[in-house]
Amino acid sequence: MSSKKILVAPLNWGLGHATRCIPIIEALENNGYTPIIASDGVALQMLQKEFPHLQSLELPSYHIEYAKNGAFFKWKMIKNSPKMIEAILHEKKTIRQWIDEYDIAGIISDNRLGVYSKKIPSVFITHQLNVLTGNTTWISSKVHQHIIKKFNQCWIPDVETKPNLSGKLGHLENPEENIKYIGPLSRLHRKPTDKKYDLMVILSGPEPQRGMLEAQLTQEMGQFKGKVVFIKGKIEPEQKIEQAGNVTYYNFMNTEELENTFNESEIVLCRSGYTTIMDLAQLGKKAFFIPTPGQYEQEYLAKKLKKEGLVPFARQEDFKIENLLEIDLFKGLKNFGTAITWNKLFCLFEGK
Repeated sequence: MSSKKILVAPLNWGLGHATRCIPIIEALENNGYTPIIASDGVALQMLQKEFPHLQSLELPSYHIEYAKNGAFFKWKMIKNSPKMIEAILHEKKTIRQWIDEYDIAGIISDNRLGVYSKKIPSVFITHQLNVLTGNTTWISSKVHQHIIKKFNQCWIPDVETKPNLSGKLGHLENPEENIKYIGPLSRLHRKPTDKKYDLMVILSGPEPQRGMLEAQLTQEMGQFKGKVVFIKGKIEPEQKIEQAGNVTYYNFMNTEELENTFNESEIVLCRSGYTTIMDLAQLGKKAFFIPTPGQYEQEYLAKKLKKEGLVPFARQEDFKIENLLEIDLFKGLKNFGTAITWNKLFCLFEGK
């Protein structure tokens, strides 16, 4: 058994990157490693709540903000890119210092582009070998693939064969040798339980889009007949629970509470973020998607899963509560039944 320190650093872009690192952090501990958490903003806060006993460090923020109008999403990202590049250079310098200061033996970076080292084994986690950006997809994908080559391994949380969850995002015709498909990642488990809620609403993602959807759906809930649990996806110091008619509102839930609530809910209304899709597949859930406006990746995944007859979706501006009736016409997501062999993956940190 090893007690080597492994830095786990998810990108702070919504909560998906951080939540899918939870099973990785648990597996590291179960295999005798000492994880050190590194991120910024709500991603860091969430992991600190999940693992209060672990050391956590703050990385520079990429300053990711969404446009209020989805049509301007790409231009907002381009405008923010100088800040992003500055943060990536800053995190590279920070990582060099931390390796010596904290005696770090390995790195697992979930989409943080500057968190790697030539001195120690470094892993990049992504489901996006192709980064969809409309008519600039070819260049954003090439840049991303170039960065991935700097890591010893790239772990794709999906299966290599068809059917799969990520489609063209996570699959290339000629993949590099350092790419490994590890199977979908989820912190949740399916449990037999009585149904408590007719509908679970779970929000995530950066502002202002998260807040805009919260306001829209809060209005729509008045039309829904049945019990609703509504998780806003706001990480705050204290959990708040409010009851309004047939709806129970939570600002956030921890992993155990979320797992129970997913299992107790008949259907789920959420974004089509990749981590959410992996959770729904793990639990074999039926759902309805509202992709984040202008986010090509979420729009692609929603269209892909609708075309495959699995999950319906609507654009944010078009959604009405009666759209949920479409769920009955779709199969829902299914578990692939793939078990991740963590000890084999962690051999990298043992120089094997």
